Amino acid sequence: MKDFISKLLNGMSIGIVVALIPNALLGEILKLIIPIFPPLQHVFDITVFVMSLLPVMIGVMVGITFKLSPIQTASVGIAAMVGSGAVQKTADGLFALNGIGVVINTGVTAALAVLFVQLLGGRLKAYSILLMPTLSILVPGMIGYLILPFVKSSTGLLGVAIANITTLQPVVMGAIIAVVFCVIILSPISTVGVATVIMLSGVGSGAANLGIVAAGVGLAFASYKANSMGTALAHVLGSPKIQMRNFFMKPKIAFPMLITAAVLGALAGVLDIQGTPYSAGFGLSGLVGPLNYMHLASGGWTLKNVSIMLSVFFILPIALNLSLIYVFSRKLKMIKAEDYKLQFD
Repeated sequence: MKDFISKLLNGMSIGIVVALIPNALLGEILKLIIPIFPPLQHVFDITVFVMSLLPVMIGVMVGITFKLSPIQTASVGIAAMVGSGAVQKTADGLFALNGIGVVINTGVTAALAVLFVQLLGGRLKAYSILLMPTLSILVPGMIGYLILPFVKSSTGLLGVAIANITTLQPVVMGAIIAVVFCVIILSPISTVGVATVIMLSGVGSGAANLGIVAAGVGLAFASYKANSMGTALAHVLGSPKIQMRNFFMKPKIAFPMLITAAVLGALAGVLDIQGTPYSAGFGLSGLVGPLNYMHLASGGWTLKNVSIMLSVFFILPIALNLSLIYVFSRKLKMIKAEDYKLQFD
């Protein structure tokens, strides 16, 4: 079971990053350039479309991680898309993309699909090409589709709990929300989904964003010795979710990031770091968090606001994480670089 979950989370992590990184790298930059050079709108639209392919990416990468055959891997990808909720039928009979779907249900469906194709094994023989994709839709795909409303409801309950936290005193609220989102970004649950469901805004959004910043920056520094520099940067520019497997296997690897998140979240309450429901789930990816703070800050791009932005989104996350990683690795001997090793091969 441990090996199965490990492979599942590893495949999900890779699929998530591959699908989300193009928009994360180009999205905000393109938004600035498009008014000057409108043809780039097509490029931006494609990066958004690619994000909606995340369920297929997850299914395919999970299949590869389990070393399934090409037909089996493609079938897992199809089933994952069916169970994700990323495609919806409109009143006009058209099919519309609905964001990235419910990531946790995509993972559950992919897991069911892997078990299903492994159960069938070579029993279909020469008929695999005909029956495997169809049966994957009818069995694991439809099971995923049927449980989708219940998984959505569970995510909604998490959103309600977070919404209740926003009624607390700003500093306490900020610290708690930052820690919660630091954990969520390392799970199969979508931070963007949770934030938009409850329309998290204001200081709550700013704190949530800083929690993700703490996770991304901290994991980048903690993991660069065990991985390539490009992979380390993917934690910040893409998503810290690539550490899902390692976090579930060894939750202690996130201790430095969680403490950093609590400090930054509290500062969000002190300094009135604001955000929107959209920016809450992104961290530094595409510079969504810092740019939204600057747009919402009283006075706009003043020297004071720029200084605050640079401090809370860049300087403090780096300083706090480096200090805490040193303490937890050198002094407490609780973590080591190998704990953050990612298996992409």
